[in-house]
Amino acid sequence: MSGIYTQLKKDKDTKARLGLVELGHGIVHTPAFMPVGTNATVKGMYHDKIKEIGYEIILANTYHLYLRPGTDVLKDFGGIHRFSNWDRNILTDSGGFQVFSLSGLRKISASGVTFQSHIDGSRHVFTPEKVVDIQSIIGSDIGMVLDVCTPPDIEYRAAKEAWNITKQWAQRSLEEKKRLGEAFPGNLFGIVQGNFYEDLRRESALTLSEMDFPGIAIGGLSVGEEKSRFEHFLAYTAEYVTDEKPRYVMGIGSPDYILCAVENGIDLFDCVLATRMARNGACFSDHGHVVLKKAIHKFDHGPIQEGCTCTACTKYSRAYMHHLIKCNEMLGGMLATEHNLTYLFRLMERIREAISEDRFSEFKKEYLRNFYGE
Repeated sequence: MSGIYTQLKKDKDTKARLGLVELGHGIVHTPAFMPVGTNATVKGMYHDKIKEIGYEIILANTYHLYLRPGTDVLKDFGGIHRFSNWDRNILTDSGGFQVFSLSGLRKISASGVTFQSHIDGSRHVFTPEKVVDIQSIIGSDIGMVLDVCTPPDIEYRAAKEAWNITKQWAQRSLEEKKRLGEAFPGNLFGIVQGNFYEDLRRESALTLSEMDFPGIAIGGLSVGEEKSRFEHFLAYTAEYVTDEKPRYVMGIGSPDYILCAVENGIDLFDCVLATRMARNGACFSDHGHVVLKKAIHKFDHGPIQEGCTCTACTKYSRAYMHHLIKCNEMLGGMLATEHNLTYLFRLMERIREAISEDRFSEFKKEYLRNFYGE
């Protein structure tokens, strides 16, 4: 064991691996998908149901929690776990991506980020230190450093400047974490940047791997680039990130991207895709997406996915789900959300089983063949 991570097994043909991440609210078995609960809730789901499915960690967002309900409320409750009645692990994003997404409403400098709230237009400042302080109040089991997110295809000079600021912020974040001491018992992860330039990616991965972070995230991917580019830069970057710490790729949640990440030795990932597409009536299955609005499901007595243990698949038909979605009934989105999260959890179990039996490559090929119908 090194730090919070223990590698249990590595696949014989790929870099896929089984491991344990030891955190403040229990152990996370990896590789693991983390449902997104931006506002301290996974949309449409009771926390008890998330636990019943088997999830050991969910994700929340520092930017959104800072604006609502605010740090005063979270401090009054002693943190997010008691506030939201979730007794397992929580990872909080730093809010860097959300601030980046504000575009014209924010300004980045070496000292930090000035931005306007998307809620009421009020002005705020995030510094690396402040973001660590906020996550301390939240009570994050894993907190992320503030970083500079960049869009694809920016010029090299701008990408290098963004990485240099990210590097400075990473060091300042570590210093603030050290200053807080026991006031922030959680773990702080560094974030690799470098845009789509190999030398910057390599430098960023090597630099952050040597810093005193218990885990490393690979950022700046799945931001609109084509899939082949994502795959290349994920594999390239992962080569230079230490394998002694848990590795996390931010913002991926479709089965094909998950399999690509696992193949490259990634342990953790998250995405809003599963819950967002569910609210629009689309569900995962072994044979691709099931779009419940389609008329083909109107008389279908079968479940969304044979063998799935979610409420939708064990109690209702595709025809009933089609009806709920067409009528914009709230229950439709809730059931579809439970299905997608159940499906992804079971997929991760199947992936871990394949790794343990040294057949991950075969599993990946067969799964994608069925998923895409090829």
